[in-house]
Amino acid sequence: MAPHQEISDAVAAAAFRRLVQHLQHRTDAQNVDLMGLAGFCRNCLSKWLDEAAVAAGTPLEGDAARQAIYGMPYAAWKARYQTEATPEQLERMNRSVARNRD
Repeated sequence: MAPHQEISDAVAAAAFRRLVQHLQHRTDAQNVDLMGLAGFCRNCLSKWLDEAAVAAGTPLEGDAARQAIYGMPYAAWKARYQTEATPEQLERMNRSVARNRD
């Protein structure tokens, strides 16, 4: 059994909720920086949440997944917290995302 399969769904769900809470608190952590370091961001999490809901037979409506991750409508979060990405941030993000395909 793979190590991640040894974690109960309840424990995994609690950790996921804590991660979402942390990202909602840390609005200074820009998505482009998250992508540059880890190859995923809030948008990725919202897509994964949406995919999981569909797979579970309980698809989310509209932008519910994004709002669940951002804690507010995505457009509001972008207007309030998102900054312009620098060329260096974009290059780091592109290098990191390319590693997702390895």
